[in-house]
Amino acid sequence: SYLYTTTDLATLDQRITELKAEDILYVVDARQALHFIQVFRAARLTGIVPDDVALEHIAFGTMNGTNGKPFKTREGGVLKLKDLIAMVTDAALARLAEARIAESYPDEERAAIAKAVGLAALKFGDLSNHRTSNYVFDLDRFSSFEGKTGPYLLYGAVRIRSILRKAAEHAFLPGPITDPATDVERDLMLFLARLPDSLARAAELRAPNHIAEFAYDLTTRFNRFYEQCHILSEQDPKRRGSWLSLVAVTLRELILTLDLLGISVPERM
Repeated sequence: SYLYTTTDLATLDQRITELKAEDILYVVDARQALHFIQVFRAARLTGIVPDDVALEHIAFGTMNGTNGKPFKTREGGVLKLKDLIAMVTDAALARLAEARIAESYPDEERAAIAKAVGLAALKFGDLSNHRTSNYVFDLDRFSSFEGKTGPYLLYGAVRIRSILRKAAEHAFLPGPITDPATDVERDLMLFLARLPDSLARAAELRAPNHIAEFAYDLTTRFNRFYEQCHILSEQDPKRRGSWLSLVAVTLRELILTLDLLGISVPERM
């Protein structure tokens, strides 16, 4: 048999010699920090990994129950991912029924939407925290369509997509973006320009919570913009076209950030 350390060293040797890896990142529980300190030190001292190859342990915290301990089943066993996904999907289905969302859709489509909402709840609930922080798994909060949650962002993205769809039905097209006429319009424009910085920060710090934060802030800013700027009823075609371009850019950035978090957006809800 082999020890974990010798197995990891052999794997490193393969990644260097066969894969020609330049950056090797281990996304593993923070409780394994000492193990990786030892592995990395041994890899350097033995010459398995040259100095110009980066080795990094991307530590993450634990998902805890309400008792503050790592989340487990009622029987005390380790919760399987498939059971966790089933749990959040059932909760999402109940939330959809409660909010009367997608109630007239075919059963198959409604089930697919529920799974997308459940996965969004789970992934955003996890990734919106700093990766080294432990957090409490709160199914009620994570599955809500209000607040800083995955379902809130999904609903926002679907609504934005619906605006563009309705605009196309009226032959309203996006046009050149004009100078902002309102504070909320200006705020949205400036925030859209922050995406590259947010992505760079997330990559530099190995911290996807910066992407989650951007997606949430973008959605809330767009909602304020939408409340004050009545896009589809605007009579000035230039202003309406400018607003539609802002809507399109917002949707593109929101879908991109959600995709980076592993969250898929349904066509409708």
